[in-house]
Amino acid sequence: MQVIDPPRSIPLRVLVISRRSDIPCMASFDVPSQRNEVLKALVERINNDEELIALWKASNINAIDRLGYSDHGSTHVRIVAKNALMMLRLLVEDGKQPGVVKNYGMTTDDAEVVVVLASALHDIGLSMHRQNHEEFSIVLSGPILRRLLAGLYKEPNMTFMIAETHHAMISHHEGFSPYTIEGGVVRVADALDMEKGRARIPFASGSVNIHSVSALAIDKVRVQKGKERPIEIEIDMNNSAGIFQIDELLKDKIALSGIQNLITVEVKGPATESSIVRSLRL
Repeated sequence: MQVIDPPRSIPLRVLVISRRSDIPCMASFDVPSQRNEVLKALVERINNDEELIALWKASNINAIDRLGYSDHGSTHVRIVAKNALMMLRLLVEDGKQPGVVKNYGMTTDDAEVVVVLASALHDIGLSMHRQNHEEFSIVLSGPILRRLLAGLYKEPNMTFMIAETHHAMISHHEGFSPYTIEGGVVRVADALDMEKGRARIPFASGSVNIHSVSALAIDKVRVQKGKERPIEIEIDMNNSAGIFQIDELLKDKIALSGIQNLITVEVKGPATESSIVRSLRL
């Protein structure tokens, strides 16, 4: 077992090959709402919002079909939302205050809503273009946020919630460091969608490179309560090539998250290495 306490480092832009966009666009956007009734209502609205579902599909048309990048659609945002929500709850359990609680006097339930909304909307700008897609996501999300939150919040809390969601969304961009733990958990969760399903289809089609091979080397990613720090991220590898995903992608996301001192990453390597590449012709 290798334990990594991620150091502060310069973030890298890495292209990762992933799931195809012709997989059905909408798997249910399900997150554990527990006793958060506002979150439960919000998730139902997300699952019935035709515009948002279409934007997830359009984002994957650009990201996967046209550019050969990783999945940025409904599957990705669901994974991000679940992991971000788990990390937020672990931090709250440890006594950490979300931004909406500390600065606006709102509740941890409201912070959960911010994290789920930011996860669901953070990549919809890819429906327009990869370049500056984070900023495009902010532009596209305004009307959607007001529609999803209508009747759940009144002014000025409605605007506070939208502002905090936008902050968490833009914080996943390498050029922006989050000011809140809501932004921090969304940033880290964005990088945790690294299991081997991300690369299986392009690899089988002949895309053999460090990105696809290293993604196939990650069997499982788990977010759980830590022993020494509130959050423990446990990663199971079947091949040492997976270190690329961790060292070049995840480490930098954590380093600039603002919650880096609250996270431990444990990487478990295999007793016997799985064979990923049997032969290669250049």
